[in-house]
Amino acid sequence: MLQDLENNFSELEKKILVLQKNYKNLTEKFVELSTEHEELKKKYDEERRKGQVLAEEQKNIKLYSAISGNPEHNRLMKNHINRLVKEIDFCIAQLQNSGL
Repeated sequence: MLQDLENNFSELEKKILVLQKNYKNLTEKFVELSTEHEELKKKYDEERRKGQVLAEEQKNIKLYSAISGNPEHNRLMKNHINRLVKEIDFCIAQLQNSGL
């Protein structure tokens, strides 16, 4: 009976050691994955900013093309001018409402 208890205790010890080893491996993997996740988040944010910059540059290129007389972008230029005129009208209306 005592031998059986010792064997059970020995088996439990082995299982505990295996669990501790697995726990240590999992915590190391978690730290590794957390670091990788942070790096990927930074790369994603950087790429998103680059995409926004490229989209803005593309918009500006189309606008410059329209200004230079490219017939494909005349509508874009007209829309841009209309938008600017609306902004100016809005500003004038605000100035008149404020009593200036």
